[in-house]
Amino acid sequence: MQKELNKIARDTNSFLKKFIKKQKKTELITPMRYGLFSRGKKIRSKILLDIGSLFRLNYKTLIIIGSAVECIHAYSLIHDDLPCMDNDTVRRGKPSTHIKFGESTAVLAGNSLLTMAFEILSHKDLKIPEITKTNLINKISESSGHLGIAGGQYLDLSYEHKKISQKKIIEMEKKKTGKLFSFCCTAPLILKKKNKLEIKKFENIGSDIGLLFQVADDLIDYKGNLITAGKKTGKDKKRGKATLISLLGHKNTIKYASKLILKINNEIKKYGSNSKNLSETLNYILNRNK
Repeated sequence: MQKELNKIARDTNSFLKKFIKKQKKTELITPMRYGLFSRGKKIRSKILLDIGSLFRLNYKTLIIIGSAVECIHAYSLIHDDLPCMDNDTVRRGKPSTHIKFGESTAVLAGNSLLTMAFEILSHKDLKIPEITKTNLINKISESSGHLGIAGGQYLDLSYEHKKISQKKIIEMEKKKTGKLFSFCCTAPLILKKKNKLEIKKFENIGSDIGLLFQVADDLIDYKGNLITAGKKTGKDKKRGKATLISLLGHKNTIKYASKLILKINNEIKKYGSNSKNLSETLNYILNRNK
């Protein structure tokens, strides 16, 4: 698994470095690169490739789309760390972007990474029909704004120190984290011009994968430490975050996550041996320590 993730990281970073190098040099390039090339695991790109393999899609095409996803993810982390958000000073074992460059620069660097994702998906390097590019941009835009990451972050902040139902916590986490995973799962079907029903099915699968990822992240915050996690842990309890752990407890949350994996595996089992990679990735997500 780690070898696969390392290869995806190398190929994605290689594309992104070349893409940025072709752009006009500005003062924001350095903080953008700092937030983007920060030893991320590239799990979202791995999910995109796992789903893509079910439909035998071109690896290079998926790497380019995955590069756009990583820009969106990096933007969300830069903004998530800001003092007005989760106020995290360490990200992936190094100072957060706003600590290194200042708050205003971090906001602008995050915004620039968000828009760079759209540039990548509309670029000539992505050799797919223009209408397909438009459909991908529409989908990734939805995952990033008030219907996705931004909307989920708003709910996350507004739920602090409040008693929140399991249903609302799941809805929040599916927005905040699940929407971008949904894009990773639906992008291959958009490329293959599948019908709306099939796309919706994989959108739901992606939503569940995102929920699994967020639950695993919350478990790391609950039991992990700064050295292994690469970020401060124990923050959720201190900030009164609404999480499944705070509602169900540690053991029951692990059981819930295991049931989620079974549910997702049942959805993809019709693809036979082609679904093996995705199943392995799901187990990796739950059992990771950072």
